[in-house]
Amino acid sequence: MSKRIAGPEIERLIQLLAKVPGLGPRSARRAALHLIKKKEQLLEPLAAAMGEAVDKVRICSTCGNVDTSDPCMICTDPRRDAGTLIVVEDVSDLWALERAAAMNARYHVLGGTLSPLDGIGPDQLNIRSLVDRVAGGEVKEVILAVNATVEGQTTAHYLTDQLSGFDVKVTRLAHGVPVGGELDYLDEGTLAAALRSRTAF
Repeated sequence: MSKRIAGPEIERLIQLLAKVPGLGPRSARRAALHLIKKKEQLLEPLAAAMGEAVDKVRICSTCGNVDTSDPCMICTDPRRDAGTLIVVEDVSDLWALERAAAMNARYHVLGGTLSPLDGIGPDQLNIRSLVDRVAGGEVKEVILAVNATVEGQTTAHYLTDQLSGFDVKVTRLAHGVPVGGELDYLDEGTLAAALRSRTAF
């Protein structure tokens, strides 16, 4: 059993920081120490920002994004193409696609993937609301931007079946060689997907 080296408030801060993805116990201790050393410049503004986030952050009832308004800024932006809907597993995927700035579409966050072993079925995900949005008739294309994992592909197939009765084009992200990638460093699955998804040059 390790000795306590700080008061309970600091220990609690370290324990909470250790729960943040990407931070283990050692990184959490370093982060806590850094925050404490920079109390006025960092710790106090961070605590205030987190308190404000607790009060103001909402889940968008339309798409599942997180924002301070409901519906979110993406859903209410008239410049967005309402006919194109990009379906993602998580809000982090939505943010990654927005950083790429490749499309000016709207989104739908599923909140995960189908995983029967983990007890996650269609009722635990935002699938019903996706079908309802497509049934509204405004959406012309649904882009399935799910991860290339077994669960992601299972979810994509399930969604394709659910949307098959609507007049909507269902597409998925291309799989294969990344920009700047060298073939020698790619795994066999990626190379096989790249060959199957080849395009005219």
